[in-house]
Amino acid sequence: MNIFLAASILERLKKAVIVQDRWKMYLEGLGNTIAIAVIAAIIGTIIGVCFAMINYLNRKTGKLKVLSKIANIYITVVRGTPVVLQLMILYFIVFASWSNGMMIGAITFGINSGAYVAEIARAGFESVDDGQMEAGRSLGLSTWQTMWHIVIPQAVKNCLPPLFNEFITLVKETAIVGYVGIMDLGKIPGLIQSRTFDYLFPLLIAAILYLAVVLVLTKILHIIEKKLSKGERQNGGALNE
Repeated sequence: MNIFLAASILERLKKAVIVQDRWKMYLEGLGNTIAIAVIAAIIGTIIGVCFAMINYLNRKTGKLKVLSKIANIYITVVRGTPVVLQLMILYFIVFASWSNGMMIGAITFGINSGAYVAEIARAGFESVDDGQMEAGRSLGLSTWQTMWHIVIPQAVKNCLPPLFNEFITLVKETAIVGYVGIMDLGKIPGLIQSRTFDYLFPLLIAAILYLAVVLVLTKILHIIEKKLSKGERQNGGALNE
């Protein structure tokens, strides 16, 4: 009985991976998933940091009230609506005439991620002592020069771990792009099942690949956190001396 069960499992696994070089479909889907996540992370970081700076400078100077209001509306709307609906609106309405599904997916997740990055960056800016801005201004630097040379470098250090966590979340969340036909890793099991009539192994293989990517990224995050904490201890020791 065990021999027949093992033979059946091997046969199903063979159909899910080896027959017709289906392993290439998993790799292609994984590549598309990572590409979408990377592009989305870049877009989201740019949007989020810009809006966080606007809110921070408005709090400091009170001169960007209109832009700050727009930023807050964007953050509220994006964080308050499901990303799958945002994807469908952009895919079927806003970019309906555009055939590049991967870029639409990346833009959608970039816009969505931007709202969360804005809150991460805001927390990073606010973690910088208020006296840093005043010190820069007293040295004759403009507001933007103070932001660029003094505030942002300190804020980036505080933001790196949560920003990397946001990227890990993006890798997993992009699985929903398959709903609109984009060939990412989350879409591949359905395509293979339509040919093998077996969902179990395609889903398991996709899950293992997602897990492997997340574990690698989590390991990188731990290395970054260790280096940051080591740098803080060294700086603290230098100050004590």
